[in-house]
Amino acid sequence: MKRALYITLNEVRLYLQDKGDLAFSLLLPIVTFALMYGAFGGDTLFTATARVVDLDGGARAARLIEEIDAVDGISVELLTAAEADAKLERSDIQLALFIPAGFTQTLEAGGDVTLLFKQRGNGGQEGQILASIIRGVAEEMSQEFQAVRQVAANLAGTGISSESIRFTVEDLLAEERAAPVVGVAEEVVGGSVDFIGMYLPGIITMYVLFALALSAQTIVEERRRGTLERLLTTRLSAGELFFGKFLATTARGFLQTLILLALAYAVFQLFTPLSFLQALVITLIFAAAAAAIGMIIAALARTQAAANWTGVVFTMFSVMLGGTFFEVAQGSVLASVGKLSINTYANEALRSVVIGGGSLGDNVTPLLVLAGVVIVGLAISRVFFRAVPGGK
Repeated sequence: MKRALYITLNEVRLYLQDKGDLAFSLLLPIVTFALMYGAFGGDTLFTATARVVDLDGGARAARLIEEIDAVDGISVELLTAAEADAKLERSDIQLALFIPAGFTQTLEAGGDVTLLFKQRGNGGQEGQILASIIRGVAEEMSQEFQAVRQVAANLAGTGISSESIRFTVEDLLAEERAAPVVGVAEEVVGGSVDFIGMYLPGIITMYVLFALALSAQTIVEERRRGTLERLLTTRLSAGELFFGKFLATTARGFLQTLILLALAYAVFQLFTPLSFLQALVITLIFAAAAAAIGMIIAALARTQAAANWTGVVFTMFSVMLGGTFFEVAQGSVLASVGKLSINTYANEALRSVVIGGGSLGDNVTPLLVLAGVVIVGLAISRVFFRAVPGGK
């Protein structure tokens, strides 16, 4: 056992010294998660930039621009008329809003004004959505002015000043916007709004499985070159060599998840100290299960290419069926087939602990399945493991 640990420590040392291996194991998962978060993450479903030309410069035009900018996901870029026309001509933008001169003065005098949209063709899908949002903001302002006019008409002859009426109506409307009589609530069905908690476990287990499964090709190459055979000329037995390689692969996978989870802990504040320790226990068992499967691949593969492709195919199979990139509906055919993937059980346990407030006791079944994979995988791989082609 002691000599097997020496192999483990040496393999881990070599892993930490290999910058290319570290980049694959640590940087690629981080970059993948960052790209996916940038593409699909966040709470805002639609984001766009509204290009606005303010030909008025008055208080009402400024308020309209502020209201547009306050819409979730919308930012405002102010342009001159010449800049907007030039950008539209070059197709740099698809749509621009022109606030006409005299906008503020006309509104305060009780008149009607018209906003102008200049667009290329139909403005594109983004432009159409943006125009609809701006119309909604403008209609809300219009309703406010209509309310002021109506109240002023009803109070005509009472001696109440128009300024007092306007300020009172605007204050009441502001209170209504802050606490509307009819509210709108959102309920997400069939998906998770917690992007980080949903995808982080799957990305971590995917890359760990990639690294551990592909490590089988290293063992195959060492067998082909006679490295394993030379190790047997020492006091090391075949069993100790086998167990040392298994522990080394497990340690590498666990070290990788430890660093990634620690980064997630520091950046996203996903864990409590207790849930972080529980997540480490889950990843340790998962790393051992993946390492056991990697040992099976190493034992059965006869060439480095065979080990490589077997590891890649197995990893992709496990990732797709394990619910890494999408939520699998319970009771579906895919959920039934997904039980063949060890990622299913690891992701289930990690999500339970990370975002569900669960504990190890709540995940006994997936942990037992992973532990069973370790035992069965070691038994099978030990039977077929050979340090020397055709030998022991």
